Amino acid sequence: MSAPRRGRDRKARILPAPSGRPRVTGEPPRVAVIGGGIAGLAAATGLAERGVRVTLYEREPGLGGRLAGWPVELADGSSATMSRGFHAFFRQYYNLRGLLRRADPNLGMLTGLPDYPLQHSGGLRDSFARVPRTPPWSALGFAALSPTFGRRDLARMNPRAALPLLDVRVPEVYERLDGISAAELLSRIRFPEAAHHLAFEVFSRSFFADPRRLSAAEMVLMFHIYFLGSSEGLLFDVPDEPFPQALWEPLGAYLAGHGAELRTGCAVETVEPVRPGPDGGFTVTAADGPLRCDAVVLALDTGGLRELVGRSPRLGNEHWRERIARLRTAPPFLVSRLWLDGPVAADRPGFLGTSGYGPLDNVSVLDRWEGEAARWAARTGGSVVELHAYAVDPAADRRTEQERLVAELHRVYPETGDAKIVDVRHEWRADCPLFPVGGYRDRPTVHTPDPALVVAGDLVRTGLPVALMERAATSGFLASNALLERWGVRGQTLWTVPQKGRTALLRALAGRLGTEARPAGV
Repeated sequence: MSAPRRGRDRKARILPAPSGRPRVTGEPPRVAVIGGGIAGLAAATGLAERGVRVTLYEREPGLGGRLAGWPVELADGSSATMSRGFHAFFRQYYNLRGLLRRADPNLGMLTGLPDYPLQHSGGLRDSFARVPRTPPWSALGFAALSPTFGRRDLARMNPRAALPLLDVRVPEVYERLDGISAAELLSRIRFPEAAHHLAFEVFSRSFFADPRRLSAAEMVLMFHIYFLGSSEGLLFDVPDEPFPQALWEPLGAYLAGHGAELRTGCAVETVEPVRPGPDGGFTVTAADGPLRCDAVVLALDTGGLRELVGRSPRLGNEHWRERIARLRTAPPFLVSRLWLDGPVAADRPGFLGTSGYGPLDNVSVLDRWEGEAARWAARTGGSVVELHAYAVDPAADRRTEQERLVAELHRVYPETGDAKIVDVRHEWRADCPLFPVGGYRDRPTVHTPDPALVVAGDLVRTGLPVALMERAATSGFLASNALLERWGVRGQTLWTVPQKGRTALLRALAGRLGTEARPAGV
């Protein structure tokens, strides 16, 4: 129940929890948390630790949501854990890391990768290992060390158009930049073409969307979180075992120890108010029968939220329901994992971001850090490699895309072309939130028209500088805090990266010229 520890950044922002009693008193309220991903687990943790009776529903067999894993048997008879792919646990993820500390206070399940390299098919290569972590030296150091920034390139840039990067504030960044795409903003700034493709497009595609469709506000916010607004740097940690073993099974045991009931493999069909009013309660109808509860946390992915609200016509009000119905998911993405009978060259990094290699967005050599993969590789003399392709054309032929992805791996790491594929698994998914141009206003907030119904997830508008997994964890704690405050109970203290640009002179310049720099029509 302690505040999550911040990292090295002395300017990290603390968000005190609403005051109140340390735990519920009297008959504890019952809350249904629908969704067992990061957001649902954070909400369940915040509530269960304070004496609330929590029933968590997850339609899949295991916890973790989009970071779940499941057992598979390989063609050689080995057992392995498949997942939806690599995720980076950045050191800015204060609240996510605070959640994971419940099961392991020292975060011993995470191990740091020494670099975050980026490689373009034309031969250019960037690295963040030697880039200073503290702004503005981080940006200056990156430009000085990167082969994509030459003197002529810097002279061509439009500094006025780049001003929004210097003073990011939430939600003002959406008011200024949600009306244009990430690609258009980068074009106006006139970043060098190589830097555009090698660095910024790689970052933009972390949202599983084409930069031409992604809101510029989301890209600028991400630039602030990971680069210009935080001194934690761009290096990151990864779990040293598959997600279930390293993260979710220990956290599930922690929740059960606090009295939470975890109903995995149990889909929720409807959520209906019992009677009108903020204290009327809800009936949650799931595959295992109905449950009466006092409050509900909707911690679902975009499609799941839209579908459940559509099946529950009395939730919220008409305007809220219309906004939920307009939410959309990002294009499909592909995760291909290959078990090879030969090793990847020893000097290859554990993770590599790529550009210019057709659909290939990154390559992970899992046996560099994941225990299960390392044991398989040591036993067989082989390697375990994972490939990602984001924002795939929905009309594309899937078999063709899978073959293209493997062919591009052979271009990036030619030695893999000489290895035999012992087994391969291809995972196609299309359930990540889309943050399109102009879509910010439709996204739900934690609060809904009913104070006993709250929403959590990485699609949620929090009003804070958080994104991706950290937005999921933060929104989950915010959802639990909103319910706890109703019952007079103190919630979870949170941390974020600084709310605004770090350099006063640059902020002043951005503010002075901001009106002129604002894109037309925003």
